[in-house]
Amino acid sequence: MLGTTVMIPSMLVPMMGGTDGDKVRVIQTLLFVSGINTLLQALFGTRLPAVVGGSFAYVIPILYIIRDSSLLRISDPHERFIQTMRAIQGALIVASSLQIILGYSQIWGIFSRFFSPLSMAPVIGLVGLGLFERGFPAVGNCVEIGIPMLLLTIGLSQYLKHHRPIRDVPIFERFPVLICVAIIWIYALILTAGGAYRHRPARTQDSCRTDRANLISSAPWFKFPYPLQWGPPTFDAGHSVAMMAAVMVSLIESTGAYKAASRLAIATPPPAYVLSRGIGW
Repeated sequence: MLGTTVMIPSMLVPMMGGTDGDKVRVIQTLLFVSGINTLLQALFGTRLPAVVGGSFAYVIPILYIIRDSSLLRISDPHERFIQTMRAIQGALIVASSLQIILGYSQIWGIFSRFFSPLSMAPVIGLVGLGLFERGFPAVGNCVEIGIPMLLLTIGLSQYLKHHRPIRDVPIFERFPVLICVAIIWIYALILTAGGAYRHRPARTQDSCRTDRANLISSAPWFKFPYPLQWGPPTFDAGHSVAMMAAVMVSLIESTGAYKAASRLAIATPPPAYVLSRGIGW
């Protein structure tokens, strides 16, 4: 969740023409909405210990909206960002109605009976591989940060996941990314404070230094996200259809996540009607 909440806006907002302040606002909204969705899912949905966050499945249709010729013609970057956000809001509203219908009508429960790990893994894997060219090359922009992060994540999540340093809590299995981000961030902060990038090219400094994101300095002390904060949504048939395709992929992702959460929680596998209820929420 941490990666999707920060990485997706950091990658997409500049392409929309947004500033660092706009990026912070999107991240704040995504965090806030993810918290609300998690509470609703835990109380009324599947009632499993699953955290609901952003999905990379929506990146491709959002890129399609960003590259719409009608939006690219807007010369003012801030106005282009606002109009793009309104278009994304409209597409999400239409696409989410499909998910709500499939969930509350119990139709998705019928389809979920045919989903096994063997059928869901390729779909989720293809989504990740489709974004490989955007994410993995960024490791090469800052090798001294990217390679240690990659190796540490693999080590904790794959080789130390059964090691329990704190009683019987498998922290390396449950929180490998969070632990790795904290460790590597401190490591990057030490390199930045020590002047390791003082005489490096500007691109390297932008990728490696911890004081170039301007997220904390651009964030207000108090900000309450509210619906339609970027204005009324705009609707386009092409945008909505593209977003619906992402919804179908995210439904499969969510179904697999719910089944995995029940297994990790040593709970009864969720029946079809519970999966449908979770999809609806």
